[in-house]
Amino acid sequence: MLKFKDLNVFYGTSHIIHDLNLEIRKGEVFCIMGRNGVGKTTLLRSLLGIGVQTKGGIELDGAEISRDLTYQRARRGIGYVPQGREIVPGLSVLDNILLGCNARADGQTSVPPLVWTLFPFLKDHLNRRGTNLSGGQQQQLAIARALATDPSILVLDEPTEGIQPNIVEHIEQAIVSLNRDYGLTIILVEQKIRFARTAAHRFAILEKGQIAAAGQTADLSNELIHKHMSL
Repeated sequence: MLKFKDLNVFYGTSHIIHDLNLEIRKGEVFCIMGRNGVGKTTLLRSLLGIGVQTKGGIELDGAEISRDLTYQRARRGIGYVPQGREIVPGLSVLDNILLGCNARADGQTSVPPLVWTLFPFLKDHLNRRGTNLSGGQQQQLAIARALATDPSILVLDEPTEGIQPNIVEHIEQAIVSLNRDYGLTIILVEQKIRFARTAAHRFAILEKGQIAAAGQTADLSNELIHKHMSL
Protein backbone atom coordinates (compact mmCIF):
# COMPACT_ATOMS: atom_id res chain seq x y z
CA MET A 1 0.00 0.00 0.00
CA LEU A 2 2.76 2.44 0.98
CA LYS A 3 6.44 2.36 0.05
CA PHE A 4 9.36 4.56 1.05
CA LYS A 5 12.12 4.01 -1.51
CA ASP A 6 15.68 5.20 -0.82
CA LEU A 7 14.14 8.08 1.12
CA ASN A 8 16.31 10.92 2.39
CA VAL A 9 14.73 13.72 4.43
CA PHE A 10 16.19 17.10 5.32
CA TYR A 11 15.35 20.04 7.56
CA GLY A 12 17.28 22.76 5.75
CA THR A 13 20.86 21.49 5.66
CA SER A 14 20.27 18.88 8.38
CA HIS A 15 20.09 15.35 6.96
CA ILE A 16 17.64 13.44 9.20
CA ILE A 17 16.53 10.29 7.31
CA HIS A 18 19.15 8.34 5.34
CA ASP A 19 18.34 6.02 2.41
CA LEU A 20 15.33 4.50 4.12
CA ASN A 21 13.37 1.67 2.50
CA LEU A 22 10.13 0.56 4.09
CA GLU A 23 6.85 -1.00 2.97
CA ILE A 24 3.52 -0.75 4.81
CA ARG A 25 0.95 -3.38 3.86
CA LYS A 26 -2.74 -2.72 3.36
CA GLY A 27 -4.82 -3.54 6.43
CA GLU A 28 -2.01 -3.72 8.97
CA VAL A 29 -0.96 -1.72 12.01
CA PHE A 30 2.68 -0.75 11.62
CA CYS A 31 4.57 0.67 14.60
CA ILE A 32 7.57 3.00 14.21
CA MET A 33 9.72 3.06 17.32
CA GLY A 34 12.99 4.45 18.62
CA ARG A 35 14.56 6.89 21.03
CA ASN A 36 13.78 10.60 20.92
CA GLY A 37 15.41 12.45 18.05
CA VAL A 38 16.00 9.50 15.71
CA GLY A 39 13.66 10.72 12.96
CA LYS A 40 10.26 9.17 13.74
CA THR A 41 8.22 12.36 13.46
CA THR A 42 10.34 13.52 10.53
CA LEU A 43 9.44 10.34 8.65
CA LEU A 44 5.74 10.97 9.23
CA ARG A 45 6.05 14.59 8.14
CA SER A 46 7.81 13.48 4.96
CA LEU A 47 4.79 11.29 4.18
CA LEU A 48 2.49 14.31 4.54
CA GLY A 49 4.91 16.74 2.88
CA ILE A 50 4.97 19.04 5.91
CA GLY A 51 7.99 21.30 6.37
CA VAL A 52 10.71 18.97 5.08
CA GLN A 53 12.66 18.37 1.87
CA THR A 54 12.92 14.85 0.48
CA LYS A 55 14.89 12.86 -2.05
CA GLY A 56 13.84 9.40 -3.10
CA GLY A 57 10.38 7.97 -3.57
CA ILE A 58 7.12 7.74 -1.63
CA GLU A 59 4.56 5.53 -3.31
CA LEU A 60 0.92 5.13 -2.23
CA ASP A 61 -1.26 2.53 -3.95
CA GLY A 62 1.15 2.45 -6.87
CA ALA A 63 1.24 6.24 -7.36
CA GLU A 64 4.32 8.36 -6.70
CA ILE A 65 3.30 11.12 -4.27
CA SER A 66 6.57 12.73 -3.21
CA ARG A 67 5.89 15.78 -5.38
CA ASP A 68 2.27 16.16 -4.28
CA LEU A 69 1.29 19.05 -2.03
CA THR A 70 0.05 18.24 1.46
CA TYR A 71 -3.64 18.69 0.64
CA GLN A 72 -3.24 16.42 -2.41
CA ARG A 73 -1.76 13.68 -0.24
CA ALA A 74 -4.64 14.06 2.19
CA ARG A 75 -7.12 13.66 -0.66
CA ARG A 76 -5.35 10.47 -1.67
CA GLY A 77 -6.46 9.06 1.68
CA ILE A 78 -3.79 9.90 4.26
CA GLY A 79 -5.23 11.01 7.61
CA TYR A 80 -2.82 12.51 10.14
CA VAL A 81 -2.96 12.92 13.91
CA PRO A 82 0.06 15.07 14.80
CA GLN A 83 2.04 15.00 18.00
CA GLY A 84 0.58 17.72 20.21
CA ARG A 85 -2.89 17.35 18.64
CA GLU A 86 -3.00 20.90 17.14
CA ILE A 87 -6.62 21.61 17.99
CA VAL A 88 -7.70 24.92 16.42
CA PRO A 89 -8.32 27.55 19.14
CA GLY A 90 -11.72 29.21 19.18
CA LEU A 91 -13.47 26.50 17.19
CA SER A 92 -16.05 24.15 18.66
CA VAL A 93 -15.64 20.41 18.84
CA LEU A 94 -17.91 20.03 15.81
CA ASP A 95 -16.10 22.66 13.75
CA ASN A 96 -12.72 21.10 14.54
CA ILE A 97 -13.98 17.75 13.27
CA LEU A 98 -15.54 19.28 10.16
CA LEU A 99 -12.18 20.80 9.22
CA GLY A 100 -11.18 17.29 8.22
CA CYS A 101 -13.93 17.19 5.62
CA ASN A 102 -12.02 19.79 3.57
CA ALA A 103 -9.56 17.05 2.68
CA ARG A 104 -12.16 14.59 1.39
CA ALA A 105 -11.97 13.74 -2.28
CA ASP A 106 -15.74 13.18 -2.52
CA GLY A 107 -16.78 16.60 -1.22
CA GLN A 108 -18.89 15.21 1.65
CA THR A 109 -19.24 17.50 4.65
CA SER A 110 -20.79 15.25 7.29
CA VAL A 111 -19.11 13.58 10.24
CA PRO A 112 -18.61 9.82 9.64
CA PRO A 113 -20.86 7.78 11.99
CA LEU A 114 -17.88 5.78 13.26
CA VAL A 115 -16.62 8.96 15.00
CA TRP A 116 -19.66 8.96 17.30
CA THR A 117 -19.36 5.20 17.79
CA LEU A 118 -15.74 5.47 18.90
CA PHE A 119 -15.97 8.77 20.77
CA PRO A 120 -19.49 9.34 22.19
CA PHE A 121 -18.10 12.01 24.52
CA LEU A 122 -17.52 14.28 21.53
CA LYS A 123 -21.10 13.92 20.34
CA ASP A 124 -22.30 15.06 23.76
CA HIS A 125 -20.08 18.18 23.71
CA LEU A 126 -20.29 19.42 20.13
CA ASN A 127 -20.55 23.09 21.05
CA ARG A 128 -17.68 23.22 23.53
CA ARG A 129 -14.48 24.85 22.41
CA GLY A 130 -11.98 22.18 21.48
CA THR A 131 -9.23 23.82 23.48
CA ASN A 132 -11.39 23.64 26.64
CA LEU A 133 -11.23 19.84 26.61
CA SER A 134 -8.69 17.82 28.59
CA GLY A 135 -5.58 16.52 26.86
CA GLY A 136 -7.08 13.07 26.37
CA GLN A 137 -10.35 14.49 25.08
CA GLN A 138 -8.42 16.70 22.65
CA GLN A 139 -6.62 13.61 21.38
CA GLN A 140 -9.96 11.96 20.71
CA LEU A 141 -10.94 15.12 18.85
CA ALA A 142 -7.73 15.06 16.79
CA ILE A 143 -8.40 11.45 15.79
CA ALA A 144 -12.01 12.32 14.94
CA ARG A 145 -10.82 15.19 12.72
CA ALA A 146 -8.46 12.82 10.88
CA LEU A 147 -11.28 10.29 10.42
CA ALA A 148 -13.44 13.03 8.90
CA THR A 149 -11.00 13.07 5.96
CA ASP A 150 -12.25 9.54 5.11
CA PRO A 151 -8.73 8.10 5.15
CA SER A 152 -7.56 4.77 3.83
CA ILE A 153 -4.43 5.04 5.97
CA LEU A 154 -4.30 6.72 9.38
CA VAL A 155 -1.00 8.10 10.70
CA LEU A 156 -0.71 8.78 14.45
CA ASP A 157 2.28 10.37 16.16
CA GLU A 158 2.47 9.16 19.79
CA PRO A 159 -1.31 9.22 20.32
CA THR A 160 -1.18 8.38 24.05
CA GLU A 161 1.67 10.71 25.06
CA GLY A 162 0.83 12.96 28.02
CA ILE A 163 -2.75 11.70 28.35
CA GLN A 164 -4.50 10.85 31.61
CA PRO A 165 -4.56 7.08 32.25
CA ASN A 166 -8.37 6.76 32.25
CA ILE A 167 -8.48 7.91 28.59
CA VAL A 168 -5.34 6.14 27.35
CA GLU A 169 -7.08 2.76 27.34
CA HIS A 170 -10.06 4.19 25.43
CA ILE A 171 -7.78 5.64 22.75
CA GLU A 172 -5.83 2.40 22.47
CA GLN A 173 -9.07 0.44 22.05
CA ALA A 174 -10.25 2.89 19.39
CA ILE A 175 -7.03 2.44 17.38
CA VAL A 176 -7.31 -1.34 17.54
CA SER A 177 -10.99 -1.15 16.54
CA LEU A 178 -10.26 1.10 13.55
CA ASN A 179 -7.97 -1.59 12.19
CA ARG A 180 -9.82 -4.72 13.25
CA ASP A 181 -13.43 -3.63 12.72
CA TYR A 182 -13.09 -1.01 9.96
CA GLY A 183 -10.07 -2.36 8.07
CA LEU A 184 -8.09 0.88 8.33
CA THR A 185 -4.35 0.71 7.69
CA ILE A 186 -2.54 2.42 10.57
CA ILE A 187 0.98 3.79 10.99
CA LEU A 188 1.72 4.42 14.61
CA VAL A 189 4.67 6.11 16.32
CA GLU A 190 4.55 4.67 19.82
CA GLN A 191 6.92 4.43 22.77
CA LYS A 192 4.74 2.21 24.94
CA ILE A 193 6.06 -1.29 24.36
CA ARG A 194 2.97 -2.98 25.79
CA PHE A 195 0.65 -1.21 23.37
CA ALA A 196 2.98 -1.73 20.42
CA ARG A 197 3.02 -5.46 21.09
CA THR A 198 -0.77 -5.55 21.52
CA ALA A 199 -1.80 -3.42 18.53
CA ALA A 200 0.86 -3.74 15.83
CA HIS A 201 1.38 -6.48 13.26
CA ARG A 202 4.90 -5.33 12.36
CA PHE A 203 7.43 -2.77 13.58
CA ALA A 204 10.55 -0.85 12.64
CA ILE A 205 13.01 0.72 15.07
CA LEU A 206 14.81 3.83 13.84
CA GLU A 207 18.29 4.85 14.92
CA LYS A 208 20.18 7.83 13.48
CA GLY A 209 17.64 8.16 10.67
CA GLN A 210 17.93 4.55 9.52
CA ILE A 211 16.11 1.30 10.25
CA ALA A 212 18.08 -0.52 12.94
CA ALA A 213 15.65 -3.42 13.35
CA ALA A 214 12.34 -4.51 11.85
CA GLY A 215 10.03 -7.49 11.73
CA GLN A 216 6.86 -9.07 13.02
CA THR A 217 5.72 -7.86 16.42
CA ALA A 218 6.49 -11.31 17.80
CA ASP A 219 10.14 -10.51 17.02
CA LEU A 220 10.10 -7.37 19.20
CA SER A 221 12.27 -8.88 21.91
CA ASN A 222 13.42 -7.34 25.17
CA GLU A 223 16.96 -7.54 23.80
CA LEU A 224 16.04 -5.33 20.82
CA ILE A 225 14.25 -2.89 23.09
CA HIS A 226 17.21 -2.63 25.43
CA LYS A 227 19.67 -2.21 22.55
CA HIS A 228 17.80 0.40 20.55
CA MET A 229 15.38 2.11 22.92
CA SER A 230 16.79 2.14 26.44
CA LEU A 231 18.28 5.43 27.60
